[in-house]
Amino acid sequence: MAAHELKPRVRKVIAEVLKIEPDSIPDDANFVFDLGADSMQSVTLVAGFQEEFGIEMDEDRALQVQTVSDAATFIASYLH
Repeated sequence: MAAHELKPRVRKVIAEVLKIEPDSIPDDANFVFDLGADSMQSVTLVAGFQEEFGIEMDEDRALQVQTVSDAATFIASYLH
């Protein structure tokens, strides 16, 4: 599955965790600086992505991912 196909699901997880509208999340929005995620929410995002996509990610590397586009690309690397 291509990264661009994953973005709506990535936005859905972000919206649930950060309690914002999925449509208000641009591809290049930084989770911390633009969307206001704190460190606990960042960990929750990783867990949410793992649950949404049925994957187990390297948590340290996953926590370095900071945008919708980067998250979709990172997740896609686990789905091949």
